[in-house]
Amino acid sequence: MKLQEMIGLPVFDVDNGKEIGKVLDVLLSEDWKVAGIMLEGKTLFSPQIKAVLWEDIIAYGEDAVMIRNKQAVRKMDAEHIKLTFALGSGKVKELPVLTSEGVMIGHVSDVYFDQHLGNTITGFEISDGFISDLVEGRKLLPFTGDIVKGENAVMVPAFSEQRLENR
Repeated sequence: MKLQEMIGLPVFDVDNGKEIGKVLDVLLSEDWKVAGIMLEGKTLFSPQIKAVLWEDIIAYGEDAVMIRNKQAVRKMDAEHIKLTFALGSGKVKELPVLTSEGVMIGHVSDVYFDQHLGNTITGFEISDGFISDLVEGRKLLPFTGDIVKGENAVMVPAFSEQRLENR
């Protein structure tokens, strides 16, 4: 599943079947795991967001995310969230992907994780620009443990461009 596919999904409380909200963004840990989801509903001037941590997510699929109960929704200080998929200063989406040799292989357009492995990230979808995406398609960069999110770029090992797979 791609993280982009989770954005906008309704979130339901399995105790009573009530829709709690919609997924606004996905929270990531510094060791590249899905840490939770951010829900819509942050007020413009509030320093807090509504979030559900990964351990409170019962199931997820193409139509909805299911959580234990409404008590799983927590308020978190936005400033303490270091890594997200799409929003905020710690977002990964659209960051350039650079090898340790200074070769730019594209920009992050999506992040893959395997539902059967839980919250483990398995790869990054790389865009090399609109025209290239149309002509060649986007590429998949399989995840390795030595990928680092820097302040302004995602840093990958040397020769990562040779590991890109067609999507």
